[in-house]
Amino acid sequence: MATWEDVTRIALALPDVEESTSYGHPAFKVKGRSFVNRSHEGGAIYLPCPDEEAALLIRARPDVYFLTPHYEGWGVLLRLEAADEDELAGALEDAYALQRDKPPLRPRKR
Repeated sequence: MATWEDVTRIALALPDVEESTSYGHPAFKVKGRSFVNRSHEGGAIYLPCPDEEAALLIRARPDVYFLTPHYEGWGVLLRLEAADEDELAGALEDAYALQRDKPPLRPRKR
């Protein structure tokens, strides 16, 4: 069973990661882009990924991965209690690589 502390440890071990928030929830970002955050669903984290990948993950491991209407088209949710450390690390690394490879976000004008 994974915990948010495991998420924190794994995320901070990746290069150029910053601890932040996303929509009021704890998150980790690379190049200003969130690659994992606590979801609105208790005990789960949100990870960005392409729709096709989300569908495959949910089909392969419905005990670990799921979606709610709020997150459709944006990524996938991972149940921490159902994930082991290897599953969690792989999911975080995939989401990190997806966001890392995008151009940096431009600073917001205030």
